[in-house]
Amino acid sequence: MTVVGAARSGIAAARLLAERGASVTLTEVRAEVPEARPLEALGVRLELGGHREATLTDADLVVLSPGVPPEQPEVAKARTGGVPVIGEIEMASRWLRGRVIAITGTKGKSTTTALTGSMLETAGFPTTVGGNIGSPLSAQVAASTPESLHVIEVSSFQLEQIDSFHPWISVMLNVSPDHLDRHPTIEAYETAKARIFENQETGDWAVLNADDATVLRLASTSRATPRLFSRRSHIDQGTSIEHGWIVDRRGDRADSLVPLDAIHLIGPHLVDDVMAAATVGVIAGAAPAAMTAAVDRFRGLEHAMELVAEIEGVRFVNDSKATNVESALRAIESFDRGLVTILGGHFKGGDLKRLREPLRRRAKAVLSIGEARPLIREALEGAVDVKEAGSLDEAVATAFELAKPSGVVLLAPACASFDMFRDYAERGRRFKEAVSRIGVR
Repeated sequence: MTVVGAARSGIAAARLLAERGASVTLTEVRAEVPEARPLEALGVRLELGGHREATLTDADLVVLSPGVPPEQPEVAKARTGGVPVIGEIEMASRWLRGRVIAITGTKGKSTTTALTGSMLETAGFPTTVGGNIGSPLSAQVAASTPESLHVIEVSSFQLEQIDSFHPWISVMLNVSPDHLDRHPTIEAYETAKARIFENQETGDWAVLNADDATVLRLASTSRATPRLFSRRSHIDQGTSIEHGWIVDRRGDRADSLVPLDAIHLIGPHLVDDVMAAATVGVIAGAAPAAMTAAVDRFRGLEHAMELVAEIEGVRFVNDSKATNVESALRAIESFDRGLVTILGGHFKGGDLKRLREPLRRRAKAVLSIGEARPLIREALEGAVDVKEAGSLDEAVATAFELAKPSGVVLLAPACASFDMFRDYAERGRRFKEAVSRIGVR
């Protein structure tokens, strides 16, 4: 069997297959893999520096890491030749003994996944958390029992390579244009997202954002039982907000779940994530007290609307995970005025002009970085003052001066990080390091 891609998921897949007795080759374009020695000790053959066509076309099974495009020539030839090609979550799910709670969306997946896991753990359920964040699903197989609840974040890259993947509860938070540097069209992206419902039956559940028309459209053919949540409007059946509480509404009855004052997250859009997690909690049978306790101690994830510091009256907020236009828009709309936003990086598609009006009303300026600088200027010029910076350090220092005396410096790039950094996490850490240097100067 061949595993393609030696990032987290690929390494976990190769390890799982080897531990289950398979003959495994792990192929990777990089010339070196830090985890090589432990893998070789398990009998995994490493093929580094590129993918040999025969390694894939002669395999009994090809397992793709999420970052490997399925249209890659060697992968396409293997598929054309009749070799089964699946993703890592598909392979791992076939060995799970517990039930899967799968969470997807353009924005908020990681926060919702982490909070859902915390709620269920607090309620006493044996729970594992991971997938596209944290521990890959392959790394959870050994600990899986019939009582386990596997809460996993799933991306469009992962979902486009499933076959029999079957969540007990699927969650779709929102859908807007993203990853158009990988998916050929927005329709292809939406189709990949919608596959989360593909193998569900009437005894399963689909947790859906009633405020997002695209989510409702994509779920319209699902066989799973729908359970809606809405922050913006009243719904007769599902999760809504009433009198300062997130409530479970069932006709004339409303059961209080979580008070809004227990939520310690920046941005109203993050209330959607709490509502989605609470809806899963209701389905799973978690007590409201456990949900509230989990929410009260949850301070969010690193790099997701993370309050870094306040220096001389200026707040610094790290939303490096805002790698698409929709995510950046929601971050910007979380503030009223005095905003200086850092945008830019490797643009993945979408309409940057959607940021014009929100920035016009709230922002003093925009600092643009990376490859997308010309696109940002073209999209925003005339609506807000756009200044270019040659580095993130320069952007942070300039933004600080512009945001004085009482503004907010927001890193919400609307772009991927790969032109300047290894990933969004490195970008977020570099932002925080730049802020810390301001604090000690």
